[in-house]
Amino acid sequence: MVGENISPEHTIDALRKQSESEPVANFLGMKLVELADGYSKVTMTLRPEHLNFNGFIFGGIIMSLADLAFAYANNCAGIPNVASQFSIQFLSSVQAGEQLTAECNVLKKGKRVCHSEMIVTNRQGKLIAKATGLTIPIPIT
Repeated sequence: MVGENISPEHTIDALRKQSESEPVANFLGMKLVELADGYSKVTMTLRPEHLNFNGFIFGGIIMSLADLAFAYANNCAGIPNVASQFSIQFLSSVQAGEQLTAECNVLKKGKRVCHSEMIVTNRQGKLIAKATGLTIPIPIT
């Protein structure tokens, strides 16, 4: 990725600004709170409409939070990335009203594949979910 063009739409400052109007994040109530090269932190407060038919928080909501952190951390280095794989393990249940935090660390930035790890915790630091993901850098033309 060294020597490739830097996309002005994919810099840390640009992504911070874009996060204010990100449609899915706004719809689900997610907020970007930290962003650095290869790292992001996103929070959300769980609402009753995030419950599934069994009365538990829908796993897709937790996955969406981790996925947004994944997207920000992988796209803030100037090179656009698209996800190619995402795997999550749910470790603890949560209730409506709780605040969750997802953090993503990019473990390896490659020219063909980038590897990341995400964790989702509650306010007390309890591990709710752990995920891994791969992205593919898209060269800027």
